[in-house]
Amino acid sequence: VGHCHPDIVKAAHEQNQLLNTNSRYLHDNLVDYAERLSKTLPAKLCVFYFLNSGSEANDLALRLARQYTKHEDVIVLDHAYHGHLTTLIDISPYKFRNLEGQKEWVHVAPVPDTYRGVYREDHEDSATAYANEVKSIIEQAHKRGRKIAAFFVESLPSVGGQIIPPAGYFQKAAEHVHKAGGVFIADEIQVGFGRVGKHFWAFQLQGEDFIPDIVTMGKPIGNGHPIACVATTKEIAEAFAATGVEYFNTFGGNPVSCAVGLAVLDVIEKERLQAHALEVGNFLMKLLKEQKVKHPMIGDVR
Repeated sequence: VGHCHPDIVKAAHEQNQLLNTNSRYLHDNLVDYAERLSKTLPAKLCVFYFLNSGSEANDLALRLARQYTKHEDVIVLDHAYHGHLTTLIDISPYKFRNLEGQKEWVHVAPVPDTYRGVYREDHEDSATAYANEVKSIIEQAHKRGRKIAAFFVESLPSVGGQIIPPAGYFQKAAEHVHKAGGVFIADEIQVGFGRVGKHFWAFQLQGEDFIPDIVTMGKPIGNGHPIACVATTKEIAEAFAATGVEYFNTFGGNPVSCAVGLAVLDVIEKERLQAHALEVGNFLMKLLKEQKVKHPMIGDVR
């Protein structure tokens, strides 16, 4: 929402003067912030875990998926990057290809890129074709006795090239993943919070009928202040709690972070930043597409 936005600075400063403690000490800000976030998401995603970074959020999402499904394996998209923790380097082809390579529990699906990918704009049904690649990976994994815990995907693959998946791809891929007993994790860390303009969440570009099982958030939600979040369903959260090993994060969900998070949502609403993203985005796209017509070297505009 902008460097040193006065509303964010004020919210952090005022809460810092009152109380900043770990989240074992209950505070209204945590509940208020969870409620505000829940209004932006489908009703099914109603349990929130607060953390300090997107990497922490994705690591927790992986733990939730594994505990709920009792499976280990993860399907990711090629070129993906999901964070800097060891578990996340393992599911980030962008990183592990230059390090220790691919683990046996990781399966890499082709990026649903209709410009440079395997199935392109001229394909009769690229969404189904790319989803069938996920189905094929699952079948191959099952033949080797592996079981799928999650399909872990950025709602708009960013490191992979700002790819916009064909509409319907997530629904079809999720169907195969659910059938295999896995869950669908949407990583919204770089692309959520109104940035896509049309919707508050990038996964909503796939259609109103699509709801992930877990959504992770980070980066923009604190406007530079370290705060992140995982949203999931009651069923998944209950399976996680049933271990008896409670989830605790000393600074995740502290009063100052939640005050900042609330202020960010206020600014997005007050300054109509989602509509602004759509308007400026459309303006830029229109002009860039005009350049594409003039210059053959420009192949695609996203």
